[in-house]
Amino acid sequence: MTRISRTGRSPRTVAAGAAAVLAVLGLLAGGCTPATGGVQGTPGAAGLKDPYFPRLGNGGYDVSHYALDLAFDPDSGRLDGTATITARATQDLSALNLDLAGLTVAEATVDGEPAAVNRAGDELTLRPRDELPDGAEFTVTVAYSGVPEPLTDPDGSTEGWLNTGGGAVAVGEPAGSTTWFPGNHHPSDKAAYEIALTAPSRLTALSNGVRVSAEPVSGGRTRTVWRQTEPMASYLATVMIGRYATTTGTALGTVPVVTAVDPSLVSATAGLRAELPTVLARQQDRFGPYPFDAAGAVVVPDGVLGYALETQTRPVFPASSFDRATLVHEMAHQWFGNSVTPATWQDLWLNEGFATYAEWLYAEEHGSVPARESFEAAFAEEANWAFPPADPPTAENLFDPPVYQRGAMVLHKLRETVGDGVFGELLRGWPAEHRHANASTEDFTSYAEALAGRDLDGVWDVWLYGKDRPERP
Repeated sequence: MTRISRTGRSPRTVAAGAAAVLAVLGLLAGGCTPATGGVQGTPGAAGLKDPYFPRLGNGGYDVSHYALDLAFDPDSGRLDGTATITARATQDLSALNLDLAGLTVAEATVDGEPAAVNRAGDELTLRPRDELPDGAEFTVTVAYSGVPEPLTDPDGSTEGWLNTGGGAVAVGEPAGSTTWFPGNHHPSDKAAYEIALTAPSRLTALSNGVRVSAEPVSGGRTRTVWRQTEPMASYLATVMIGRYATTTGTALGTVPVVTAVDPSLVSATAGLRAELPTVLARQQDRFGPYPFDAAGAVVVPDGVLGYALETQTRPVFPASSFDRATLVHEMAHQWFGNSVTPATWQDLWLNEGFATYAEWLYAEEHGSVPARESFEAAFAEEANWAFPPADPPTAENLFDPPVYQRGAMVLHKLRETVGDGVFGELLRGWPAEHRHANASTEDFTSYAEALAGRDLDGVWDVWLYGKDRPERP
Protein backbone atom coordinates (compact mmCIF):
# COMPACT_ATOMS: atom_id res chain seq x y z
CA MET A 1 0.00 0.00 0.00
CA THR A 2 1.02 3.58 -0.60
CA ARG A 3 -0.91 5.97 1.64
CA ILE A 4 -1.43 9.55 0.41
CA SER A 5 -4.50 10.76 2.32
CA ARG A 6 -6.17 10.66 5.73
CA THR A 7 -9.84 11.35 5.27
CA GLY A 8 -12.90 9.20 5.73
CA ARG A 9 -16.23 8.51 7.38
CA SER A 10 -17.17 6.27 10.24
CA PRO A 11 -19.11 3.07 9.58
CA ARG A 12 -22.60 2.43 10.86
CA THR A 13 -24.14 -0.88 11.74
CA VAL A 14 -27.30 -1.90 9.91
CA ALA A 15 -29.82 -3.94 11.86
CA ALA A 16 -30.31 -7.60 10.96
CA GLY A 17 -33.21 -8.49 8.69
CA ALA A 18 -36.49 -10.02 9.78
CA ALA A 19 -35.45 -13.54 8.90
CA ALA A 20 -32.28 -13.17 10.95
CA VAL A 21 -34.26 -11.88 13.93
CA LEU A 22 -36.61 -14.84 13.74
CA ALA A 23 -33.64 -17.16 13.60
CA VAL A 24 -32.18 -15.55 16.71
CA LEU A 25 -35.49 -15.97 18.55
CA GLY A 26 -35.47 -19.62 17.58
CA LEU A 27 -31.95 -19.99 18.92
CA LEU A 28 -32.78 -18.26 22.20
CA ALA A 29 -35.81 -20.47 22.60
CA GLY A 30 -33.69 -23.56 22.24
CA GLY A 31 -34.91 -24.30 18.74
CA CYS A 32 -31.57 -25.67 17.56
CA THR A 33 -31.48 -29.46 17.44
CA PRO A 34 -28.77 -31.20 19.44
CA ALA A 35 -25.62 -32.50 17.82
CA THR A 36 -25.65 -35.87 16.13
CA GLY A 37 -23.02 -38.56 16.22
CA GLY A 38 -21.89 -37.78 19.75
CA VAL A 39 -20.14 -34.50 18.82
CA GLN A 40 -19.84 -32.19 21.82
CA GLY A 41 -18.70 -29.04 20.11
CA THR A 42 -17.94 -25.57 21.37
CA PRO A 43 -18.31 -22.24 19.53
CA GLY A 44 -15.38 -21.05 17.46
CA ALA A 45 -13.61 -17.97 18.76
CA ALA A 46 -15.02 -14.56 17.79
CA GLY A 47 -11.71 -12.99 16.81
CA LEU A 48 -8.14 -14.25 16.48
CA LYS A 49 -6.57 -11.81 18.97
CA ASP A 50 -4.43 -10.11 16.36
CA PRO A 51 -2.07 -7.64 18.10
CA TYR A 52 -3.75 -4.67 16.37
CA PHE A 53 -7.20 -5.94 15.36
CA PRO A 54 -8.08 -8.57 17.97
CA ARG A 55 -11.66 -9.09 16.76
CA LEU A 56 -10.78 -9.65 13.11
CA GLY A 57 -11.02 -13.25 11.93
CA ASN A 58 -12.58 -16.18 13.70
CA GLY A 59 -11.49 -19.45 15.21
CA GLY A 60 -12.63 -23.02 14.74
CA TYR A 61 -12.50 -23.31 10.97
CA ASP A 62 -10.36 -22.67 7.91
CA VAL A 63 -11.83 -21.34 4.64
CA SER A 64 -10.72 -22.86 1.33
CA HIS A 65 -13.03 -21.05 -1.11
CA TYR A 66 -15.36 -18.06 -1.37
CA ALA A 67 -18.00 -17.87 -4.10
CA LEU A 68 -19.46 -14.35 -4.03
CA ASP A 69 -22.47 -13.55 -6.20
CA LEU A 70 -23.03 -9.79 -6.08
CA ALA A 71 -25.56 -7.54 -7.80
CA PHE A 72 -24.98 -3.78 -7.60
CA ASP A 73 -27.39 -0.96 -8.42
CA PRO A 74 -25.32 2.21 -8.91
CA ASP A 75 -28.39 4.46 -8.75
CA SER A 76 -29.38 3.43 -5.23
CA GLY A 77 -26.02 2.11 -4.07
CA ARG A 78 -27.70 -1.14 -3.03
CA LEU A 79 -25.72 -4.38 -2.99
CA ASP A 80 -27.44 -7.78 -3.01
CA GLY A 81 -25.10 -10.64 -2.26
CA THR A 82 -24.91 -14.34 -1.69
CA ALA A 83 -21.70 -15.68 -0.18
CA THR A 84 -21.02 -19.40 -0.40
CA ILE A 85 -18.09 -20.31 1.82
CA THR A 86 -16.38 -23.70 1.76
CA ALA A 87 -14.42 -24.46 4.92
CA ARG A 88 -13.05 -27.17 7.20
CA ALA A 89 -13.67 -27.37 10.94
CA THR A 90 -10.51 -27.25 13.05
CA GLN A 91 -12.34 -28.26 16.22
CA ASP A 92 -15.63 -29.83 17.19
CA LEU A 93 -17.77 -26.85 16.30
CA SER A 94 -21.18 -25.96 17.71
CA ALA A 95 -21.26 -22.44 16.23
CA LEU A 96 -19.08 -20.28 14.04
CA ASN A 97 -18.59 -16.59 13.48
CA LEU A 98 -18.22 -14.50 10.34
CA ASP A 99 -17.08 -10.88 10.14
CA LEU A 100 -19.63 -8.58 8.46
CA ALA A 101 -19.92 -4.82 8.94
CA GLY A 102 -23.40 -3.45 8.35
CA LEU A 103 -25.66 -4.98 5.68
CA THR A 104 -28.77 -7.00 6.47
CA VAL A 105 -28.65 -10.79 6.58
CA ALA A 106 -31.78 -12.44 5.19
CA GLU A 107 -30.88 -16.07 5.83
CA ALA A 108 -28.01 -18.49 6.28
CA THR A 109 -27.51 -22.21 5.82
CA VAL A 110 -24.85 -24.72 6.77
CA ASP A 111 -24.61 -27.68 4.41
CA GLY A 112 -27.96 -26.70 2.95
CA GLU A 113 -29.81 -26.71 6.29
CA PRO A 114 -31.11 -23.47 7.86
CA ALA A 115 -28.79 -22.12 10.55
CA ALA A 116 -29.76 -19.96 13.50
CA VAL A 117 -28.34 -16.46 13.06
CA ASN A 118 -27.25 -13.99 15.72
CA ARG A 119 -25.83 -10.53 15.07
CA ALA A 120 -23.74 -8.45 17.47
CA GLY A 121 -22.14 -5.48 15.77
CA ASP A 122 -19.74 -6.75 13.14
CA GLU A 123 -19.93 -10.35 14.38
CA LEU A 124 -22.32 -12.73 12.67
CA THR A 125 -22.80 -16.00 14.59
CA LEU A 126 -24.25 -19.08 12.88
CA ARG A 127 -25.38 -22.15 14.79
CA PRO A 128 -25.83 -25.13 12.45
CA ARG A 129 -28.61 -27.63 12.97
CA ASP A 130 -26.03 -30.37 13.50
CA GLU A 131 -22.70 -29.66 15.13
CA LEU A 132 -19.60 -30.03 12.96
CA PRO A 133 -16.89 -32.51 13.96
CA ASP A 134 -13.23 -31.58 13.85
CA GLY A 135 -11.93 -32.05 10.30
CA ALA A 136 -15.34 -31.95 8.62
CA GLU A 137 -15.67 -30.01 5.39
CA PHE A 138 -18.78 -27.86 5.27
CA THR A 139 -20.44 -25.12 3.22
CA VAL A 140 -21.99 -21.93 4.57
CA THR A 141 -24.32 -19.79 2.47
CA VAL A 142 -25.31 -16.29 3.56
CA ALA A 143 -27.79 -14.07 1.70
CA TYR A 144 -27.47 -10.38 2.52
CA SER A 145 -28.17 -6.91 1.16
CA GLY A 146 -28.04 -3.19 1.86
CA VAL A 147 -26.07 -0.07 1.05
CA PRO A 148 -22.48 -0.72 2.15
CA GLU A 149 -20.84 1.93 4.31
CA PRO A 150 -17.08 2.54 4.19
CA LEU A 151 -14.86 2.21 7.24
CA THR A 152 -12.58 4.83 8.71
CA ASP A 153 -9.25 3.32 9.72
CA PRO A 154 -7.46 4.21 12.96
CA ASP A 155 -5.12 6.43 10.90
CA GLY A 156 -8.08 8.33 9.41
CA SER A 157 -8.01 6.85 5.91
CA THR A 158 -11.12 5.35 4.30
CA GLU A 159 -11.56 1.81 3.02
CA GLY A 160 -14.21 -0.76 2.21
CA TRP A 161 -16.96 -0.46 -0.39
CA LEU A 162 -16.63 3.07 -1.75
CA ASN A 163 -19.54 4.45 -3.76
CA THR A 164 -18.12 6.54 -6.60
CA GLY A 165 -21.38 8.14 -7.78
CA GLY A 166 -22.28 5.89 -10.70
CA GLY A 167 -20.09 2.97 -9.65
CA ALA A 168 -18.06 1.51 -6.80
CA VAL A 169 -14.53 0.60 -5.78
CA ALA A 170 -13.93 -1.95 -3.01
CA VAL A 171 -10.58 -2.05 -1.19
CA GLY A 172 -9.90 -3.83 2.05
CA GLU A 173 -6.67 -3.19 3.95
CA PRO A 174 -6.90 -3.95 6.80
CA ALA A 175 -10.64 -4.58 7.41
CA GLY A 176 -12.62 -3.04 4.57
CA SER A 177 -13.63 -6.36 3.02
CA THR A 178 -15.99 -6.83 5.95
CA THR A 179 -18.19 -4.11 4.43
CA TRP A 180 -19.14 -6.14 1.36
CA PHE A 181 -18.98 -9.86 2.17
CA PRO A 182 -19.08 -12.08 5.26
CA GLY A 183 -15.95 -14.09 5.94
CA ASN A 184 -12.97 -14.93 8.08
CA HIS A 185 -11.33 -11.55 7.60
CA HIS A 186 -7.84 -12.07 8.94
CA PRO A 187 -4.79 -12.42 6.67
CA SER A 188 -3.92 -15.78 8.20
CA ASP A 189 -6.95 -17.46 6.55
CA LYS A 190 -6.30 -17.32 2.81
CA ALA A 191 -8.62 -18.90 0.25
CA ALA A 192 -9.45 -19.12 -3.44
CA TYR A 193 -12.20 -16.85 -4.79
CA GLU A 194 -14.82 -16.69 -7.49
CA ILE A 195 -16.50 -13.29 -7.66
CA ALA A 196 -19.57 -12.77 -9.87
CA LEU A 197 -20.62 -9.15 -10.45
CA THR A 198 -23.99 -8.17 -11.93
CA ALA A 199 -24.21 -4.53 -12.92
CA PRO A 200 -25.66 -2.36 -15.70
CA SER A 201 -24.18 -3.37 -19.05
CA ARG A 202 -22.97 0.19 -19.67
CA LEU A 203 -20.44 -0.31 -16.86
CA THR A 204 -17.32 -2.46 -16.62
CA ALA A 205 -17.03 -4.82 -13.65
CA LEU A 206 -13.56 -5.97 -12.57
CA SER A 207 -12.16 -8.08 -9.78
CA ASN A 208 -9.15 -10.28 -9.00
CA GLY A 209 -7.68 -12.98 -11.19
CA VAL A 210 -8.91 -14.14 -14.58
CA ARG A 211 -12.22 -13.20 -16.17
CA VAL A 212 -14.02 -16.44 -17.01
CA SER A 213 -17.30 -15.12 -18.40
CA ALA A 214 -19.40 -12.03 -19.12
CA GLU A 215 -23.02 -12.77 -20.01
CA PRO A 216 -26.02 -10.47 -20.44
CA VAL A 217 -28.86 -11.00 -17.97
CA SER A 218 -32.26 -9.39 -17.49
CA GLY A 219 -32.79 -5.68 -16.97
CA GLY A 220 -30.01 -4.48 -19.25
CA ARG A 221 -27.34 -5.91 -16.97
CA THR A 222 -24.26 -8.09 -17.43
CA ARG A 223 -22.99 -10.77 -15.07
CA THR A 224 -19.18 -10.91 -15.09
CA VAL A 225 -17.30 -13.69 -13.30
CA TRP A 226 -13.70 -13.41 -12.09
CA ARG A 227 -11.73 -16.31 -10.65
CA GLN A 228 -8.69 -16.15 -8.35
CA THR A 229 -7.42 -19.70 -8.02
CA GLU A 230 -4.34 -19.00 -5.91
CA PRO A 231 -4.92 -18.34 -2.19
CA MET A 232 -5.75 -14.74 -1.31
CA ALA A 233 -6.19 -12.88 1.98
CA SER A 234 -9.56 -11.16 2.14
CA TYR A 235 -8.00 -7.70 2.47
CA LEU A 236 -6.64 -8.14 -1.08
CA ALA A 237 -10.01 -8.86 -2.66
CA THR A 238 -11.30 -6.04 -4.84
CA VAL A 239 -14.22 -4.90 -6.98
CA MET A 240 -14.29 -2.02 -9.46
CA ILE A 241 -17.56 -1.16 -11.17
CA GLY A 242 -17.73 1.88 -13.40
CA ARG A 243 -16.89 3.38 -16.77
CA TYR A 244 -13.41 2.10 -17.59
CA ALA A 245 -11.33 1.88 -20.73
CA THR A 246 -9.69 -1.55 -20.64
CA THR A 247 -6.61 -2.92 -22.35
CA THR A 248 -5.62 -6.59 -22.53
CA GLY A 249 -2.27 -8.16 -23.25
CA THR A 250 0.23 -10.63 -21.83
CA ALA A 251 3.27 -10.57 -19.59
CA LEU A 252 6.00 -13.12 -18.93
CA GLY A 253 4.97 -15.02 -22.04
CA THR A 254 1.60 -16.37 -20.92
CA VAL A 255 0.21 -14.29 -18.04
CA PRO A 256 -2.90 -12.34 -19.14
CA VAL A 257 -2.76 -8.65 -18.26
CA VAL A 258 -5.85 -6.46 -17.89
CA THR A 259 -5.48 -2.76 -17.20
CA ALA A 260 -8.42 -0.45 -16.70
CA VAL A 261 -8.52 3.31 -16.43
CA ASP A 262 -11.08 6.05 -16.12
CA PRO A 263 -11.71 7.36 -19.67
CA SER A 264 -10.41 10.80 -18.72
CA LEU A 265 -7.02 9.28 -17.85
CA VAL A 266 -6.38 7.07 -20.89
CA SER A 267 -3.82 9.28 -22.58
CA ALA A 268 -1.98 10.36 -19.42
CA THR A 269 -1.48 6.78 -18.20
CA ALA A 270 -0.91 4.94 -21.48
CA GLY A 271 2.87 4.95 -21.41
CA LEU A 272 3.26 3.66 -17.87
CA ARG A 273 0.51 1.05 -18.25
CA ALA A 274 2.40 -0.29 -21.25
CA GLU A 275 5.48 -0.74 -19.04
CA LEU A 276 3.74 -3.13 -16.65
CA PRO A 277 4.95 -6.32 -18.42
CA THR A 278 8.51 -4.99 -18.37
CA VAL A 279 8.31 -4.18 -14.65
CA LEU A 280 7.01 -7.70 -13.95
CA ALA A 281 9.79 -9.28 -16.00
CA ARG A 282 12.47 -7.35 -14.11
CA GLN A 283 10.92 -8.27 -10.79
CA GLN A 284 10.66 -11.92 -11.78
CA ASP A 285 14.40 -11.88 -12.45
CA ARG A 286 14.97 -10.51 -8.95
CA PHE A 287 12.24 -12.23 -6.91
CA GLY A 288 11.60 -15.52 -8.69
CA PRO A 289 8.60 -16.81 -10.64
CA TYR A 290 5.56 -14.55 -10.69
CA PRO A 291 3.14 -16.16 -8.21
CA PHE A 292 -0.22 -15.64 -9.96
CA ASP A 293 -2.02 -16.53 -13.17
CA ALA A 294 -3.10 -12.95 -13.99
CA ALA A 295 -1.82 -9.39 -13.66
CA GLY A 296 -2.97 -5.86 -14.27
CA ALA A 297 -3.75 -2.47 -12.79
CA VAL A 298 -6.68 -0.09 -12.36
CA VAL A 299 -6.31 3.72 -12.31
CA VAL A 300 -9.15 5.77 -10.83
CA PRO A 301 -9.61 9.53 -10.60
CA ASP A 302 -8.25 11.34 -7.58
CA GLY A 303 -10.81 11.63 -4.82
CA VAL A 304 -12.04 8.04 -5.05
CA LEU A 305 -9.49 6.72 -2.55
CA GLY A 306 -6.47 8.21 -0.86
CA TYR A 307 -3.82 5.57 -1.53
CA ALA A 308 -2.63 2.95 -3.97
CA LEU A 309 -3.26 -0.64 -2.89
CA GLU A 310 -1.75 -3.95 -4.00
CA THR A 311 -5.08 -5.74 -4.50
CA GLN A 312 -4.09 -9.21 -5.69
CA THR A 313 -3.22 -9.40 -9.42
CA ARG A 314 -4.86 -6.02 -10.07
CA PRO A 315 -3.52 -3.15 -7.92
CA VAL A 316 -5.57 0.06 -7.84
CA PHE A 317 -4.03 3.52 -8.11
CA PRO A 318 -5.39 7.06 -7.74
CA ALA A 319 -4.32 9.06 -10.79
CA SER A 320 -1.87 11.27 -8.89
CA SER A 321 -0.01 8.25 -7.45
CA PHE A 322 0.24 6.31 -10.72
CA ASP A 323 3.96 6.85 -11.21
CA ARG A 324 6.81 4.46 -11.85
CA ALA A 325 7.96 4.17 -8.23
CA THR A 326 4.44 3.37 -7.00
CA LEU A 327 3.89 0.88 -9.83
CA VAL A 328 7.13 -0.89 -8.87
CA HIS A 329 6.06 -0.85 -5.21
CA GLU A 330 2.58 -2.31 -5.74
CA MET A 331 3.74 -4.94 -8.23
CA ALA A 332 6.49 -6.07 -5.82
CA HIS A 333 3.72 -6.70 -3.31
CA GLN A 334 2.49 -9.53 -5.52
CA TRP A 335 5.47 -11.48 -4.15
CA PHE A 336 5.84 -9.74 -0.78
CA GLY A 337 2.47 -9.47 0.92
CA ASN A 338 0.14 -11.14 -1.56
CA SER A 339 1.89 -14.48 -2.09
CA VAL A 340 3.86 -14.36 1.19
CA THR A 341 1.22 -12.87 3.48
CA PRO A 342 1.87 -11.66 7.04
CA ALA A 343 0.89 -14.02 9.83
CA THR A 344 -0.49 -11.05 11.81
CA TRP A 345 -0.75 -7.33 11.16
CA GLN A 346 2.33 -6.85 13.32
CA ASP A 347 4.33 -8.45 10.50
CA LEU A 348 3.25 -5.81 7.97
CA TRP A 349 6.79 -4.45 7.65
CA LEU A 350 7.58 -7.61 5.67
CA ASN A 351 5.13 -6.36 3.05
CA GLU A 352 6.03 -2.70 3.03
CA GLY A 353 9.75 -3.00 3.72
CA PHE A 354 10.27 -5.32 0.76
CA ALA A 355 8.03 -3.26 -1.55
CA THR A 356 9.90 -0.08 -0.59
CA TYR A 357 13.24 -1.81 -1.09
CA ALA A 358 12.01 -2.91 -4.54
CA GLU A 359 11.76 0.83 -5.33
CA TRP A 360 15.36 1.30 -4.17
CA LEU A 361 16.51 -1.64 -6.30
CA TYR A 362 14.72 -0.24 -9.33
CA ALA A 363 16.32 3.17 -8.81
CA GLU A 364 19.70 1.47 -8.43
CA GLU A 365 19.38 -0.63 -11.56
CA HIS A 366 17.57 1.81 -13.84
CA GLY A 367 18.08 5.27 -12.37
CA SER A 368 21.74 5.22 -11.33
CA VAL A 369 20.80 5.85 -7.69
CA PRO A 370 22.66 3.35 -5.48
CA ALA A 371 20.52 1.69 -2.82
CA ARG A 372 23.02 2.97 -0.28
CA GLU A 373 22.06 6.51 -1.25
CA SER A 374 18.37 5.74 -0.76
CA PHE A 375 19.25 4.16 2.59
CA GLU A 376 21.16 7.24 3.76
CA ALA A 377 18.28 9.52 2.76
CA ALA A 378 15.88 7.37 4.80
CA PHE A 379 18.34 7.27 7.70
CA ALA A 380 18.34 11.07 7.83
CA GLU A 381 14.55 11.36 8.10
CA GLU A 382 13.52 11.85 11.72
CA ALA A 383 10.04 10.37 11.10
CA ASN A 384 11.57 6.98 10.28
CA TRP A 385 12.78 6.63 13.87
CA ALA A 386 9.46 7.05 15.65
CA PHE A 387 9.34 3.32 16.48
CA PRO A 388 10.86 0.01 15.36
CA PRO A 389 9.32 -1.31 12.13
CA ALA A 390 8.36 -4.62 13.72
CA ASP A 391 6.59 -2.94 16.64
CA PRO A 392 4.23 -0.06 15.75
CA PRO A 393 2.80 1.31 19.01
CA THR A 394 -0.87 1.26 17.90
CA ALA A 395 -3.06 0.35 14.92
CA GLU A 396 -3.03 4.05 14.04
CA ASN A 397 0.71 3.76 13.32
CA LEU A 398 0.52 0.63 11.20
CA PHE A 399 1.09 2.52 7.92
CA ASP A 400 3.51 5.12 9.25
CA PRO A 401 6.96 5.78 7.70
CA PRO A 402 9.01 3.40 9.90
CA VAL A 403 7.07 0.38 8.59
CA TYR A 404 8.01 1.36 5.03
CA GLN A 405 11.30 3.23 5.10
CA ARG A 406 12.93 1.68 8.13
CA GLY A 407 11.62 -1.69 6.98
CA ALA A 408 13.62 -1.15 3.78
CA MET A 409 16.59 -0.01 5.86
CA VAL A 410 16.53 -3.37 7.66
CA LEU A 411 16.85 -5.11 4.32
CA HIS A 412 19.69 -2.89 3.15
CA LYS A 413 21.68 -3.45 6.34
CA LEU A 414 21.04 -7.17 5.88
CA ARG A 415 22.37 -6.90 2.31
CA GLU A 416 25.50 -5.09 3.47
CA THR A 417 26.04 -7.68 6.21
CA VAL A 418 25.61 -10.88 4.18
CA GLY A 419 26.78 -9.62 0.78
CA ASP A 420 25.04 -9.25 -2.55
CA GLY A 421 25.27 -12.96 -3.40
CA VAL A 422 23.46 -14.22 -0.31
CA PHE A 423 21.04 -11.31 -0.39
CA GLY A 424 20.14 -12.12 -3.98
CA GLU A 425 19.42 -15.70 -2.90
CA LEU A 426 17.21 -14.34 -0.12
CA LEU A 427 15.18 -12.15 -2.50
CA ARG A 428 14.29 -15.25 -4.51
CA GLY A 429 14.31 -17.84 -1.74
CA TRP A 430 12.06 -16.10 0.79
CA PRO A 431 9.02 -15.82 -1.52
CA ALA A 432 9.66 -19.37 -2.74
CA GLU A 433 9.87 -20.75 0.81
CA HIS A 434 6.47 -19.30 1.80
CA ARG A 435 4.74 -19.16 -1.60
CA HIS A 436 0.96 -18.72 -1.14
CA ALA A 437 1.35 -19.02 2.63
CA ASN A 438 1.74 -16.86 5.73
CA ALA A 439 4.94 -15.89 7.48
CA SER A 440 5.98 -13.97 10.58
CA THR A 441 8.91 -11.73 11.44
CA GLU A 442 10.43 -14.64 13.37
CA ASP A 443 10.09 -16.84 10.28
CA PHE A 444 12.00 -14.23 8.29
CA THR A 445 14.83 -13.69 10.75
CA SER A 446 15.27 -17.45 11.13
CA TYR A 447 15.28 -17.91 7.36
CA ALA A 448 17.87 -15.16 6.84
CA GLU A 449 20.17 -16.57 9.52
CA ALA A 450 19.92 -20.09 8.11
CA LEU A 451 20.72 -18.81 4.63
CA ALA A 452 23.62 -16.69 5.86
CA GLY A 453 24.88 -19.48 8.11
CA ARG A 454 25.36 -17.17 11.07
CA ASP A 455 23.76 -15.12 13.80
CA LEU A 456 22.42 -11.77 12.61
CA ASP A 457 21.42 -10.25 15.94
CA GLY A 458 23.54 -7.20 15.15
CA VAL A 459 21.13 -6.35 12.32
CA TRP A 460 17.92 -7.21 14.13
CA ASP A 461 18.78 -5.57 17.46
CA VAL A 462 19.63 -2.19 15.93
CA TRP A 463 17.58 -1.91 12.74
CA LEU A 464 14.53 -4.11 13.25
CA TYR A 465 13.87 -3.81 16.99
CA GLY A 466 16.07 -0.91 18.16
CA LYS A 467 14.29 2.19 19.40
CA ASP A 468 17.11 4.69 18.93
CA ARG A 469 18.85 5.89 15.79
CA PRO A 470 22.50 4.81 15.77
CA GLU A 471 25.19 7.45 15.42
CA ARG A 472 26.28 6.28 11.97
CA PRO A 473 24.33 4.60 9.17
